[in-house]
Amino acid sequence: MKTRVSFREDDILCYCDGACTGNPGPGGWGAIVRTPDGQVRELGGAADPTTNNRMELSGAIFALNLVRGQRDVPVRVYTDSSYVIQGITEWVHGWKRRGWVKVDGQPVVNRDLWTELSSLVEARKETGPATFLHVKGHSGVPGNERCDRISVAFAKGERPGLYRGPLLQYRIDLTPPEPGQIEDGPPRRREIAPKVDPKLVTYLSLVEGQLRRHANWDDCKSLVHGRSNARFKKCTSEDEERRTLASWGWSGDPPPR
Repeated sequence: MKTRVSFREDDILCYCDGACTGNPGPGGWGAIVRTPDGQVRELGGAADPTTNNRMELSGAIFALNLVRGQRDVPVRVYTDSSYVIQGITEWVHGWKRRGWVKVDGQPVVNRDLWTELSSLVEARKETGPATFLHVKGHSGVPGNERCDRISVAFAKGERPGLYRGPLLQYRIDLTPPEPGQIEDGPPRRREIAPKVDPKLVTYLSLVEGQLRRHANWDDCKSLVHGRSNARFKKCTSEDEERRTLASWGWSGDPPPR
């Protein structure tokens, strides 16, 4: 859905982007921060080896780190990364509930950066919250285009000049993007678990202190149905079985396969 985002002169405005050659390979990130006192600062950096997603996250992290002391001022973060936006606004909540595990039972990739970004966002919740806004990449938004050039330059091993000074002397137009260039969020997508081999699917049950493994749901259901204290769980891997047993407080060995 297209939307016109209201802009206040006392808001902090951030653009951020990331780039990588090879993915993994040499990468770079870029950010622009405009503060309420009319100052602008460009940021950028490099890493090797890295990935495009890590660089996208790094741009947002460094931008928010720069203004973390100004928590009473709202922040608007413009990025063309659907990974960053949906990760920080949606997926991260489930990751935390599951102990930083994805829906497929695998550990969250880039957990170190997600933890840092989440902490920065959480710190701003009460006053000066951070709002993430999706900008179409390469759609002519000057701030986004400039961040792209910075990140690509660093990914190539270059060291571009980074501006730091008054907004009045800054050559990049930082007025809000046009309605057709910005959305409330990126194209909707779900964090979808990969297809699971049916041969790996099992069902665990714990009834009156007795742990069993079942090959199908019907067998498991016949045992746990109507029992108020029964515990049961569908598992798609040995790792998921171990995590399930640990969450149940089971200290013995799992049933043999």
